[in-house]
Amino acid sequence: MAVRHRLIRTAPEAVWAVLADGTRYADWVVGTARSAPVCGRWPQVGSAIEYQVRLGPLRLTNRTTVRNHEEGTLLELEADAGFLGTARIAVEVRPWGEHTLVIVDEHPLRGAGGAVHNIGVESLIQLRHRAMLARLAKVCEAGGDRPRSAAPHPAGAPGGHGDAHA
Repeated sequence: MAVRHRLIRTAPEAVWAVLADGTRYADWVVGTARSAPVCGRWPQVGSAIEYQVRLGPLRLTNRTTVRNHEEGTLLELEADAGFLGTARIAVEVRPWGEHTLVIVDEHPLRGAGGAVHNIGVESLIQLRHRAMLARLAKVCEAGGDRPRSAAPHPAGAPGGHGDAHA
């Protein structure tokens, strides 16, 4: 199980504003590009976003669904990476003085990712989380509550939070 934390030098509300914007996923999640809500109102339970993962010349479209949500403090996600399987990713936001402690906990749930999960894979996940939390800190500390990624919203979804592809 990969668990990593980082102190982000801004208020928890600023961190949550980034996490609660489904169009911002690609701004801080390593390996993703262009995210957009496709189901429900992110980050409510059952809502989902789709995003592209680039592996060299390959472009894969993956989906992440909110499985648990506690406004301002906890976002538990199930990331579906197609043939690689699914993973549970929990992002916890804790006040830490005037700053924020963010804790990310990830482990495989189903598919090939769980079958080949070992210390080597765990090490790669740790490196990815380190980079991901650094990106999240950079976005949040630079005034991350302002949208940066202008991903197109799904048709019929005002503000990109509708049930366009339920």
